[in-house]
Amino acid sequence: MKKPSYSAMISVATVAYSVFALAKPRHLGNAITASPLKQPDYDIAARTFGVRDLVVSGLALAAPTAQAREQAMMGRVVFDLTDSALFTNEATTAGRKAKVLAVTVGWAALNVAAIVADRKR
Repeated sequence: MKKPSYSAMISVATVAYSVFALAKPRHLGNAITASPLKQPDYDIAARTFGVRDLVVSGLALAAPTAQAREQAMMGRVVFDLTDSALFTNEATTAGRKAKVLAVTVGWAALNVAAIVADRKR
């Protein structure tokens, strides 16, 4: 039996995040600001992430070729880096900025690592 690709494993994890983002959208506002008045402002972004990441992960999982899967993965890398650029600046403290930066750039890096590892298989 063939082992799943690293990209497939990361895509399944991203699907799990997507479900979480849709079920608990306030997680994003909580990460960015301690203000309960500002936190709801980020719920729509979290829901957008949930739908967007669900779609791109589904594309990666259903991709008919390795090249198509890699293209979906690269799309997710671009999304993560864009999220980093936008939401790191929104964070209200240095600690919150570091957390947002670590998660977004870290997830982009994991996706790149999966792509590279799959190419070597």
